[in-house]
Parts: sequence; C-alpha cells; structure tokens
Amino acid sequence: MMASDLQMNSEQLRSKPPTRCRSPFNSIKFFVLCHGMLQLAQLLVSGYLKSSISTIERRYGFSSQKSGILASFNEVGNTVLIVFVSFFGSRVHRPRFIGGGALVASLAALMMALPHFISGPYEYTVHISQSKDDNSGLCQLESSFQTPLSNHSCTQQESHAQQGVFPLLLLGQLLLGIGGVPIQPFGISYIDDYASKRNSPFYLGILLAVTSIGPAFGFMMGSFMLNFFVDIDKMSKADEIGLERGDPRWVGAWWLGFVVAASFLFLTSLPYLFFPQQMPKEEAAGNAKEPRAEEEKKPLPDPVQELTLKQFLKSFPRIALRTLRNPIYLLVVLAQVHLAAMIAGLATFMAKFIERQFTQTASFSNMMIGGVNIPLAVLGIVLGGALMRRLKISTRGSALMCTSAILMCILTALPLLLLGCSTQRVTGVYPTKQNRSLECSSGCSCPTEAFNPVCGSDGVEFRSPCHAGCLTKVLDDNTSKILKYTDCGCIGVSRSYGYALPGTCGSDCKHLLLPFMVLSALTCFIASFSQTPSYMMILRTVRPEDKSFAVGVQYMLFRVLAFLPAPVLYGTAIDTTCIIWGKKCGRNTSCHYYNMDLFRQRFLGLQAFFVTGAFVCFLLSLLVLRHRAGKQGKQAGQGYTMIDRELSPDKNTASKELQNMAA
Repeated sequence: MMASDLQMNSEQLRSKPPTRCRSPFNSIKFFVLCHGMLQLAQLLVSGYLKSSISTIERRYGFSSQKSGILASFNEVGNTVLIVFVSFFGSRVHRPRFIGGGALVASLAALMMALPHFISGPYEYTVHISQSKDDNSGLCQLESSFQTPLSNHSCTQQESHAQQGVFPLLLLGQLLLGIGGVPIQPFGISYIDDYASKRNSPFYLGILLAVTSIGPAFGFMMGSFMLNFFVDIDKMSKADEIGLERGDPRWVGAWWLGFVVAASFLFLTSLPYLFFPQQMPKEEAAGNAKEPRAEEEKKPLPDPVQELTLKQFLKSFPRIALRTLRNPIYLLVVLAQVHLAAMIAGLATFMAKFIERQFTQTASFSNMMIGGVNIPLAVLGIVLGGALMRRLKISTRGSALMCTSAILMCILTALPLLLLGCSTQRVTGVYPTKQNRSLECSSGCSCPTEAFNPVCGSDGVEFRSPCHAGCLTKVLDDNTSKILKYTDCGCIGVSRSYGYALPGTCGSDCKHLLLPFMVLSALTCFIASFSQTPSYMMILRTVRPEDKSFAVGVQYMLFRVLAFLPAPVLYGTAIDTTCIIWGKKCGRNTSCHYYNMDLFRQRFLGLQAFFVTGAFVCFLLSLLVLRHRAGKQGKQAGQGYTMIDRELSPDKNTASKELQNMAA
C-alpha cells in the first residue's frame, strides 16, 4: 500500500509544471501589472499633448487649425497599421512586439520635446526693460522709435530650426501612433489567452479603468508643468521672468512633461523583453475542476489566424461591406463616431476655450478638465456598465438607454451656449477694428507687431503701452517689476492723462465659470452612460465569425471619421473667429484676440451638432429594433427576445471584444 502511494506521489511530482513557472515573467498577474503601467504611460503622453496644445500654439505661432492637425496626426500611423493587428494575432511574439512599440513611443515622446532644445530662447513681443532709464516699448514722441523689424533680423529669427518645428512635431506624433498599435490589442489578447476564465474579466476591467483614467493624469501633469516658465533650463538664477502666469504671452514648460513621459514609457517597456511568447495557463484558486472543464471545451480556432496575408487583405473589404449592411451595427457605429468626434475636439481645445472665455491660466484650465470632467466621465462608464449588469438589459433596452442618455445630454449641453461674454473692449481692435494708428498715439511710432496688453484705468484694453500713449512707468522698489504705466495720452480720466496696468483687462465672465463647469461635467457624465450599452449592441448584432472584422471596421471608422478630422474641424472653426492675428516678420502667428461670442457659438455649436447626430442614430436604431421585434412577434410570437438570444455571443468573446473597443 505504501509502495503504491509513493509511486503515485512520484508520478504527480513528474506531472507538475517545471519550477521556471515561479519566475515573475511566467505570471499573468505580473503581466497585468506591467501592462497597466505601460498603458498609463502611453495615455499620459496623449493626454499631456492635448493639455499643452494651446501653449505650443502660442510658443511657435501656430494657428488652431495647425494645432488640430498636430493633435490628430498620431492617428495616421495608427490607422494604417491597426488592420494588420487582427491578422498577426498570436502568430508573433506579442510581448516583444508590445515592448518594441513602447520603445518607439518613448522615442516619439522625446522627439516631441526636441523643438525646445533646438530653438532659441522664447522672445515674447515688446519686452519692456525693468530699468528706470530704459523707456523702450513706451511712447517716444521725440525720437524715431523702433520701426518694423528689418529683413536682416527676420532672417535671423526665421532660422532653419524654427521652420522645422512643425514637421518635427508631426513626425513625433506619427511615431507615437505607430508605436501604440500593438500595445492595446496584443496586451488584451495575451491576458485573455493565459488568464483563468474566472480572473480574465477582472484583469481586463483593471486595464479598462487605467485606459479611462490615463488621460486625466496627462491633463493634471500639464496643469503642474505649465506653471514653470518655458526657458527654466536656459535661465540663470539672476535672470528674472518678466511675465506673470496670467499674462496672455506666458508660455509654460510644455516640453518638460514629454521628457517625463518618455522616461516612464522607456522604463515600462523593458519588462516585455523578458516575457515568453507562450505562458502557462493560470489556475483558478479554489476551483480544481476548471482546468478539466477547459480541456473538454477548447476554444474554437480563430479563422483569421488560418488565413494568409493575401487572403486576409482580400477578405477584409468583403466582410466589412457585409457588416456595414447590418442596419443596427451601422447606426450604432455612426452614433459612436459622432460622440468620438465631439470628444476629440473638446479634449483638444476645451482648455483653450476656458482660458479665453473665462480669463483663466492654462494650468487652471487643464486642472478643471483632468480633475473634474474626465473622472466624472469614467464614473458614468462604470455606472452604465453596472446598470446593464444589474437590470440584465437586452439589445432593445440598450438602444433605449443610449437614446435616453443622449437626449438628456442635449438638454444639459444647449445652455452652455448662453454662458459667456463678448470680447472685452480693445481700442482699435474690438468692437471697431482700425488698421491705422489712433490719433492720440499716432506720434509714438508704435511697431505694428507690438503685443503687450495693458488695461487702462477707464476699463479699456490696449495692445501695448505704446498704443495707449503711455510715456512713463512705475517700478516696484523691491522687485523692479512694473506696477503701472502713467501719462497715457489715449486714456482720459477727468480731463487728465490716465494710467494703465500690465496685463489684459479680461472678460466679465469669471463668475460664470462655476455653472459652466457644472453643466459641462454633467454633460460628460450623462453621455458616458451610453458607452457600455452601445458596445454591447454591436457585439450582439453581428455574426460570431465576423466579430474580429467588425471590431476592425469600427476602429477604422473611428479614426477616419472622428479622431482624424474632428480636431482639424474644431481648429478651423476657432480660426474663423479671430479678430487680429499676431505678426512676426510679416507672417501671421497665433491669434491675439477672438470674437468671443462667435468662438463660443461655433465651438459649442459643433458639440451640440455631434450630440444631436448621435441622438438621431440611436433613435433610428431603437426604431429598427422595435420594428424587427414586432415582425418577429407576429411570425413566432416570441417578441424581440428571440433577437437577443440569437445574436448574444459567448460571454468570453463579448468581454474580450468590449475591452478591445473601449481603448
């Protein structure tokens, strides 16, 4: 008896997996930890770029349209290559592909910061000396003050490095998109293959949470970094910054966040070089019967993996067209495209809108988005999924839930159009624009490119102290900072010369910031309720064998119809509201003054347009499902439940596809 027991024990020991499984690189839990950190680093770069886009625009004189092109250019490389992800699947060494993509993304983030190091110091227009004996930048009646810059000085300023900034940023964005291609799909499929059936949804839920909250960290980091002056690394301790953070010419250290994010990406990419191509399947704790059950019910082979590359490319358009003929799939994807376009535009330019409309700093605007809007949107996604699980909502119920959520979203978004003020009065700019000099400052020989806003004692803004006719300045005895400009000929108070304070007068809308943020956050919260039910509608309305292709088509439509054009569309709309452009060497730079009424109406009007489009698509999908349910009810007397039962996919497949699309 004892001999037989010893023999049995020795056989069991031989059948146990080798001790190498104890290595952390053979643990799916360690892979989930690494992948969560990598996704956080990847989305940190994406969120940080959007948080600093208005600062980059001001630093290098880009228009909003150029900024939109820059923000969306990472989708170019991603769109071209994402189709091949579903083909390669498990044919390649997925961890090493993920690590390689992360290294490329790290290089791209460093490339995004490179323009700061190849450019000269930031020279804001009309720098006024903080010396009592230097009156440059003020009105000088008796001397021929500085005329527009000479061709020689312009040639020096327009160096090759300055001209190459935009192409360099575009190349960085392109590489960032290419590097991000394998990270999300390969990581999720790897976890789903080697995690236990019980733990797989939990692991994928962790990644979904990181994916949702990652951009918020990018905006919060942007809020912190933009408090530092852009040339903090090029200044000595004796140098003083002549700008306050509230000055419209202030440029924060936009490049610093890219260096931090690139380092984070590099560190999180290294573990992937040591993970194996195939990992031992995780055993579920406390469930000894699961391995046998999994052996008895092996997953069906993926038909995509059995195709050659030529067969895959030939079959993709045919199956894509077949999928698009499904009316429910088409309507839901179009609704998601509308919402994605709205989110892409708002994420890129909402911080700039808050800066301009409510006279806030870039740092504060990013903190509002990263600390309020995005967390509430994540909460809405979670609650939407929990509501679906608790109520066991059907396909038709999902359509009703999406339609109701977007309808409520419209009701909270429309009042935003009314929360704002007109542009502050700027002499010679708004409400009456004059191309010639004012009579009161006509003898001051003010440079045409001057932009150093001052606020007169009469509440009217001027482009510079020179345009206000100011002859002298008052300095602080301790810090030598300019307190005010005096003897201003264009500012008349009680028949005597008035004075002007440095900086813009700003708008009278600061008190409207709180109700605006409340309604904006509420709109994000309500709209995000539709994400989970809309994804489940897609999973339940396509053939099981077409799911991978349907996801690929959805990715393509998202990028081609939403993420690529939307930021450019928003930026172009913003540019049409510019009253006066900045000038440098005879060329337009970034906009100095906007018509704030038009800015608000066109920017938030696009938001209302996209939300309304999503509502129409969801409503049509609900009507189609109701019509189909009535038709099925007449034929079989079973109502729409037959549709849900026939179209409901396997739970594992649905979970996997849902996490893939939620990226």
